[in-house]
Amino acid sequence: MTDKADLAKRTIADFLDRNAPAFAKLSDSLFYFSELGMQEHRSAKLMGDLLEGHGFSVDRKPSGFETGFVARYGRGRPVIAIHTEYDANPGNSQQSGVDEPREIVAGAPGHCEGHNVNAACMVSAALALKQAIDEHEFAGEIRIIGAPGEEQLISRPYYVRDGLFDDVDIALHPHILDEFRSDFGLIQAAAVSVDFHFSGRSAHAAVAPWDGRDALDAVILMDSGMAQLREHMMPGLTMHRVVTHGGEQPNVIPARASVWWYFRGPTAESVDPLFARARDVAKGAALMTGCEVETSIRAAVWPVLLTEKVAEVIQRNIDAVGMPGWTEGEQDFARRLQRAAGKPEIGLRPAITPFSGPAQQISASNDCGDISWKVPMGRLWFPANVPHIPFHHWAGGAALATSIAHRGGLAGARVLAGTVVDYLTDPALVEEARTSFRSCIGDTVYHPLIPLDQIPPRSLNAGLMERYRPAMEAFYPAGEPVFT
Repeated sequence: MTDKADLAKRTIADFLDRNAPAFAKLSDSLFYFSELGMQEHRSAKLMGDLLEGHGFSVDRKPSGFETGFVARYGRGRPVIAIHTEYDANPGNSQQSGVDEPREIVAGAPGHCEGHNVNAACMVSAALALKQAIDEHEFAGEIRIIGAPGEEQLISRPYYVRDGLFDDVDIALHPHILDEFRSDFGLIQAAAVSVDFHFSGRSAHAAVAPWDGRDALDAVILMDSGMAQLREHMMPGLTMHRVVTHGGEQPNVIPARASVWWYFRGPTAESVDPLFARARDVAKGAALMTGCEVETSIRAAVWPVLLTEKVAEVIQRNIDAVGMPGWTEGEQDFARRLQRAAGKPEIGLRPAITPFSGPAQQISASNDCGDISWKVPMGRLWFPANVPHIPFHHWAGGAALATSIAHRGGLAGARVLAGTVVDYLTDPALVEEARTSFRSCIGDTVYHPLIPLDQIPPRSLNAGLMERYRPAMEAFYPAGEPVFT
């Protein structure tokens, strides 16, 4: 590390230490907003206003995403992008600091993975970096990118398609976990998200059902056919669905019915044949019921590929910062939560996770995968939740507005900002990342999986937020975070 980098990292550490209350306020505000994908209006405004107020130029609606933002500071090369998500999930409202299922608002959305802490980590690191750039006169640009709708795998393929990463040298993605580590290799799956819309003919279900063509029957028959298809799928392929519309009332034959499927696989190429088989099954279901079927792609993402040399730089900063020293109260809460969730009662991890790899690919997906095939990308996993507690589960939200999330997220912000400093001060690291990236992707040529003319689904989740937001507003924290 150069003397200049060392001084900048001290500036960053001082900034984050004195702004720990502001970090907690930001993270908790996003937690209680609990906005679903494409409806993160308060979340995006709060973060955009903070960045703009500290001297960043802010584009509020990149690629047509009303709840996205791109904030820029600095000039010249390298261009280092930090991107993350801040959406919640439906039906996962959970009081924080409580070791039993207890909703904040019954049936409402909630953060049950920790995207609120992801966003606080990113924004706090950005503000600390701005101070370091000013004090130590670094060249280069930091680009802070808010990505709506990650739970629906939506925004970042649009950003890549529309050129937002064309001039980026390094991309970094902070994400909550119960560990402090980085890794590399092919880590998450490709996915295609598709609606199948069946159209039939309505009729009175008791008086003249023979006059109807039941679209819900088509959905059910498609489901049956997909169940039989599972036996013949290649290892590593997965699929799952929800019925999004099944009719209005039992005595009316449904003329319209829809089902939403996810298809996942280890590579971008592996998903398309599975989707093609599903289309054939849907056509067969339509034929059997006398209905018609149309398909509509909601999202399509590449698998996540993390560049080894970027992971090494992140890990060196993790080693330097170290795991937070958890209090006995935090350890006690973690063990109680693990007991309530039926998990091993190991408490919080006492040490960072040693660097190793390549990572084992998992079947989950993230829409940042497209970025990772465009530019060298690294992911920082920071320790702000409880070990063995699953995401998308009531217990996943129980620690997200506690000191565990605050202190783990602050440690993550320090590592994230320190990693950027290394790239701003050492051109050799940037070139090393490029070389490592080219080795990773080989002769693969990236191309968007989403249609080139597709526009974002702006109204997605609007109805759910309109239904629950009035009751949720009673729990919004008063005031806004103030970073100094």
